Amino acid sequence: MHGCSRVVLLATTIVAWGCGVNGSETPAPDRILVGGSVWTGDAAAPAAEAVAIAGGRITAVGGSEGIRALAGPETEVIELEGRFAMPGFIDTHTHFLDGGLRLESVDLRDAATPDEFTRRLAEYAERVPPGTWILGGDWDHEMWGGELPDREWIDAVTSEHPVFVTRLDWHMALANSKALELAGFDPTSPDPAGGEIVRDEAGRPTGVFKDAAMEFLFAAVPEPTEAEQDSALAAAMRYAASLGVTAVHDMGSWDGLAVYERAHARGSLTLRVRAFVPLSTVKRLARFVDERGGTGDDMLSWGGLKGFVDGSLGSSTALFFDPYLDTPSTSGLTVIGMNELADRVAAADAAGLQVAIHAIGDRANAELLDLYQDLVREHGERDRRYRIEHAQHLRPEDYGRFVELGVIPAMQPYHAIDDGRWAERKIGPDRARSTYAFRSLEAAGARPAFGSDWTVAPLDPLLGVYAAVTRRTLDGAHPDGWIPDQKLTVDQALTAYTRDAAYAGFNEDRVGALEPGMLADIVVLDRSPFDVEPERIKDLEVEMTIVGGELVFERDG
Repeated sequence: MHGCSRVVLLATTIVAWGCGVNGSETPAPDRILVGGSVWTGDAAAPAAEAVAIAGGRITAVGGSEGIRALAGPETEVIELEGRFAMPGFIDTHTHFLDGGLRLESVDLRDAATPDEFTRRLAEYAERVPPGTWILGGDWDHEMWGGELPDREWIDAVTSEHPVFVTRLDWHMALANSKALELAGFDPTSPDPAGGEIVRDEAGRPTGVFKDAAMEFLFAAVPEPTEAEQDSALAAAMRYAASLGVTAVHDMGSWDGLAVYERAHARGSLTLRVRAFVPLSTVKRLARFVDERGGTGDDMLSWGGLKGFVDGSLGSSTALFFDPYLDTPSTSGLTVIGMNELADRVAAADAAGLQVAIHAIGDRANAELLDLYQDLVREHGERDRRYRIEHAQHLRPEDYGRFVELGVIPAMQPYHAIDDGRWAERKIGPDRARSTYAFRSLEAAGARPAFGSDWTVAPLDPLLGVYAAVTRRTLDGAHPDGWIPDQKLTVDQALTAYTRDAAYAGFNEDRVGALEPGMLADIVVLDRSPFDVEPERIKDLEVEMTIVGGELVFERDG
């Protein structure tokens, strides 16, 4: 834990990298940060006052007096003046390029009524040329009581624009009639496996498509140009830097990986990227790794595959053992057959590739753990770091299985304070008690790795830390926290966003902590999250972001 006693101790101590730190053999640091409160992320020595950087790495950590003594005439001295420095935030689950594209798209996330939903789309349609596809949106029908939108709401105000706007969880989307026309949609089409075409009582498609059914429309949406993709990445990186995010795991595509490679070749990547591609392309990724002679470098890496078991809670497509309370006709669905999923994961395992599989419902998580267990028994023990993305609803008997199997729960704390507004209406209080079971997983010995799921949820990691520590739902209905026994300490939440997030990407020896020899990824906050009331953590501001020793963001003023 963070404590003043450590600071006093380290005020006269320097932990240094390499020999001769105080002698002539070691060059002076390029940059030092002094006079602050430093959380190192090292459980054995969590607190310091200052950090020295040279060659993109941390060379010393300790007290301000000792670190100042290392400075040479060319060393840049950053006076923290009591501000808080920590390892850069690592977001283990983003849709990063889509986030960059959506920074310029219509925003429906907080549309509180059907009228406001319609008005925002109408206003956006007036600002873009006719024929332009209107995408993004991130709407949430729970904002206005749970009624699903209908294309009739928007057809009149978007007649010259095809519209395909997704719910914030990306498991459901609304298309207008123009989009259906361009897609050549047949209203008599049956529901595809793993998806649903929502229809009204008369059998008319409402324009809402769930999970696999969305492919009807996605196939008609034009791909962004290379220039648009490069611009989106640049915008997303600037935004991430302003929030203290120094590395992301992108649950993306091969096109996205190509965008990152172009940026890396230009030397324009300003954050570290671990790129995941679809699990269905496991053979392609295995060949790619062989052709490239490995899995990348410290700025851009690959070797991860993203797959799915089920859908989402908000769309009633997350897979549970028992039916939904509000829609008792369903217990959710599987996006892919478990036998097919097992074959793909086995192929990935044989190729030495990491898998990250989306599972929301308790049955989806249990069956995925079963699948992982079978493969471990069949292929033998090794450091696989299988991941379950979201791990949202778990049976208590499954907590320990994450530890036994070495499975990483890659979780997004913001979802707890978002879904907590209405989750019990869908699944009841009993099942809800083990929703986003941060504390129970920690107690069992698992290593939750935190992220955002941007653009499904906000990218801001401080909002995620706030959510994990307080569990206060967005509607203010749970001031002491929704399922408060699952709250984390500040130290635990920060660790899940740094060291344990690095572990989820096989690079805990390089990032995730401020220790000599580690890459110098640092974020400076205006105040310490340990020193403010938990409900104020979300109001902290990022003052500075450093990646590989280079300043990539500094707040004006």
